[in-house]
Amino acid sequence: MAPLEIGLLVCIFTIIILLLGVPVAFGLTFVALVFILYYDGFFALSFVGEQFFSGLDDFTLISIPMFIAMGAAVASSPAGSDLYGSFERLLRKVPGGLAISNIGACSIFSALSGSSPATCAAIGKMGIPEMQKRGYPNTLATGAVAAGGTLGILIPPSVTMIVYGISTGTSIGKLFLSGIGPGLLLTTLFCIWAIIHTKLYGQNISPPPPKMDFNELLLLLPKVLPFIFLVIAILFVLYGGIATPSEAAGVGAVICFALIAIVYKIWRPKQIWSILRDCTKESVMIMMIIAAASLFSYMLSSLFITQSTAEYIALLDLNRWALLIVINLFLLVAGFFLPPVAVIVMTAPVLLPIITNAGFDPYWFAVILTINMEIGLITPPVGLNLYVINAIAPDIKLQEVLRGALPFACLMVLGIVLICLFPGIATFIPNNLGY
Repeated sequence: MAPLEIGLLVCIFTIIILLLGVPVAFGLTFVALVFILYYDGFFALSFVGEQFFSGLDDFTLISIPMFIAMGAAVASSPAGSDLYGSFERLLRKVPGGLAISNIGACSIFSALSGSSPATCAAIGKMGIPEMQKRGYPNTLATGAVAAGGTLGILIPPSVTMIVYGISTGTSIGKLFLSGIGPGLLLTTLFCIWAIIHTKLYGQNISPPPPKMDFNELLLLLPKVLPFIFLVIAILFVLYGGIATPSEAAGVGAVICFALIAIVYKIWRPKQIWSILRDCTKESVMIMMIIAAASLFSYMLSSLFITQSTAEYIALLDLNRWALLIVINLFLLVAGFFLPPVAVIVMTAPVLLPIITNAGFDPYWFAVILTINMEIGLITPPVGLNLYVINAIAPDIKLQEVLRGALPFACLMVLGIVLICLFPGIATFIPNNLGY
């Protein structure tokens, strides 16, 4: 069989395996082993262990469990409720202010936690019942939190950006900077839709809470500001050349644990063990996916599928924008079925040479890829954020959660279009900071 035909067979077989509910890491490993054995024989198995390990043989990967630990520490504290409460009071007179409070709290909390599900759970547990109590439509209440939670993989420090940087050999610091502008753009678009939706369907919304007085502000700020300053400090040491991503992540995790102990009195061994347990589970899952994807990529390369696909796309002689549309559609469909980390480690090394040869910026493309993955988080059949919202708000049907999330998915598509038309949204900050 020709490499492209084998590639099609691999694609179909992989989809079937993953749709059966096999965990992504085990599914990719199984598919890779089957095709290596069939086409290269048992001799090729001598490379499997080495290849699996080489996927993890990168010191920068240490930053992933450190950032996850940092996020787990924040998620275990009432920091989310404090953020949410402060936004709610500050935006009390804005139409849809409570929905915007959810989105704003999600955007900041996602930067602290770096996790979409954690953000949805932390903010949604407080935000959705409060919005229901105040008369907001269920679609807006759930959609705002589900979409706001996706910002965690775009706004720095982002674990998916670290994975992209490791997979493609690009600068993680520059990737972080590239996500700031698009993250603010999506947050703004989400807030505008919240205002429009409220004006159209918010007739039953009750009056806002009383204005926050000075004493309340003094009590709240010392709890919220240290965590915000921590993110700013991490970005500063990264871009100032003071520390590597791994060092910044390690120090950030230690400071986060210190902050939750000082600010929220979370220091007992049982509480810390719970945080470390959740952190270990998520870290091992991501590491296993990275290692399995490395083996999967080796299989694709050894069977000349990767090279033939890139050559085929190049021979199509498509206009660069037509090529980008095809790649976006491919990423969008992949995001429907696979988690962001799996899509990135499987596709980024293949797509990056094609993108750069077409004259596109690799850091700009990282943002485009990430937003496609965000759309996958709030669209079926996987749509992880939809199920998280459904779990924390069981009285709201999944179909209603989906209806609320779809307008935000459309706004993400609009965001991709705007970033394509105005690439400076992603490239201005890194290019003007000397990167």
